[in-house]
Amino acid sequence: MFQSLNKKRVLITGASGGIGAATAELFSRYGAIVGIHYNSNEKAAKKLQAIIEKENGSAFLIKADLLDRDSCSNLVGEFIRLTGGVDILINNAGAFAGTTHFTDLDNDSWDRTINLNLTAPFIVARSAFAQMMKQGGGKIINISSISAKYGGSETSIHYGAAKAGLEAVTKTLARAGAPHKILVNAVQPGVIDTPAHQKIGRISLDERIKTIPLKRAGVPLDVARMCIFLGSVGGDYITGQIYSISGGD
Repeated sequence: MFQSLNKKRVLITGASGGIGAATAELFSRYGAIVGIHYNSNEKAAKKLQAIIEKENGSAFLIKADLLDRDSCSNLVGEFIRLTGGVDILINNAGAFAGTTHFTDLDNDSWDRTINLNLTAPFIVARSAFAQMMKQGGGKIINISSISAKYGGSETSIHYGAAKAGLEAVTKTLARAGAPHKILVNAVQPGVIDTPAHQKIGRISLDERIKTIPLKRAGVPLDVARMCIFLGSVGGDYITGQIYSISGGD
């Protein structure tokens, strides 16, 4: 089934680490031509590219600041320039600014979080959608979050709101894309063990893990496997869906 990914042109935003890196490496193992988007972590992006190329894969590095709308608009065009088209877009890049209680959340943190997690993926998807219409089809996979399901915590309300918006965008693009053979879905990771938790001050996941039916955190590969399924022929009759990868959470 995954042999259908051979030579597919796959652009992954936020691919220098975590879920994005695991997804890029997995797609490359099945012969996909991978676009590794990064912003500041060039060292990690180059390391990932080297790993892929060592395994005889093909990967291109593309730097872009997704908080800059011109960079968002140009990202897909740069990937097309390098590869000739885009068959699969995975909108993975995401994070949130500000970790205070929402009563103390400053407007800039709200704006940056909404822009990175909702506005940027929409702009990137819009560009990919236009190219896929010309090509006669394609797939867009948006990486959401369990925060969209629960609404986020009191310190991540802005992140939850952005991801819920991204799921709404996913459903709209799926309806618009169906006549053009453009399939659009979202993957909703639960608690995934990545360095992102340390960046926002979470020292331990132990208490959160107790609330998960499977009693463990996920790993980036858990999410990558769903992405590769949707990107393959296995996902050819699936659109407008939200898939939770959360251990039953």
